[in-house]
Amino acid sequence: MARVAPAVSCSDEERRELERLSRSRTDEARLVERARMVLGCLAGKRNDEIAAELAIRPGTVGVWRRRFAAEGMRGLRDRQRPGKPPRYPPIELRRRLLEQLEQPPPAGMATWDGGSLAHVLGVSDDAVWRLLRKEGVQLQRQRSWCVSTDPEFAVKAADIIGLYLDPPENALIISIDEKPSIQAIERPSGWVYTRSGKIVRGLKSTYQRHGTINLFAALNVATGVIQSKTTPTKKRPDFQAFLEEVVAEVPAEQEVHVILDNYGTHKKNDDWLAAHPQVHFHFTPTSASWLNQVEIWFGIMTRKALRGASFTSTEQLTTAIADFVAAYNDKAAPFVWRKREVRGAQLRNTIANLYN
Repeated sequence: MARVAPAVSCSDEERRELERLSRSRTDEARLVERARMVLGCLAGKRNDEIAAELAIRPGTVGVWRRRFAAEGMRGLRDRQRPGKPPRYPPIELRRRLLEQLEQPPPAGMATWDGGSLAHVLGVSDDAVWRLLRKEGVQLQRQRSWCVSTDPEFAVKAADIIGLYLDPPENALIISIDEKPSIQAIERPSGWVYTRSGKIVRGLKSTYQRHGTINLFAALNVATGVIQSKTTPTKKRPDFQAFLEEVVAEVPAEQEVHVILDNYGTHKKNDDWLAAHPQVHFHFTPTSASWLNQVEIWFGIMTRKALRGASFTSTEQLTTAIADFVAAYNDKAAPFVWRKREVRGAQLRNTIANLYN
């Protein structure tokens, strides 16, 4: 006795989804084909008719007819399969890999790479890279940090942060630093196509250097306004001349608190300070110039005014910096202090923390 194919039916919503799948160019090809089989079944066609139209076997149509009749749209998806047993015990391999990263790399290599790890561990490259991706380990990407060893770090840091968060009444808080040896580099640039079809900024590999300048900058912490001065050198007289300009319009009775790093030019200014008793210097801890807020502005200026730019002379470079400062001051606003806490565990070996 001939077998009778099960009847299939669906809701309007399921039919719309089947029709969408049957026309899709982005879904999996197997789902598209199964949707077309089911639509043929819903149209009343026999399995062999559908198979002839789609160039497949009638038995295949029968399988997906029965699956859809029993489970609906969910039945068109592949069922969970056990898959091939893992060749390498995942927990043991993870432990071995992370421990190996702690060891010195092979002779002649500065760092581990996937191939060298696979060779030492006796596993395939694919197994190593799958585990590295899973753990988020980047073998070539680097980050650096600087830990201050200043014995008075807490006292100095609290002093400066106190000036930011709770300044003395009617006092002017100024953050000062210099960016030395800014090069006036002339280098052609333009938009270019890459092999991937992307359009990027292209820079000629050769350039002409037209000298360097030094930039002093003072950030008014309360307003975010920048006062700057370019000089050919960065000697102590240059620094003091800039300070004169900064405090020139400040009333003699108003206190001025200047935040500085430990650069040599900023030290041994006792004679100048004696002549300006309302000015007080506050030095950041050693290796902690990030506490100086003007460093944030230097980063902004470098990205927006210097990176990728071309200058034919130091005069043109000076003008470009002055134009940027003027434009920045039109919309200046104070920085919000958001330095995150660095916990002790973050300063230890991160790889070791992964498997401990």
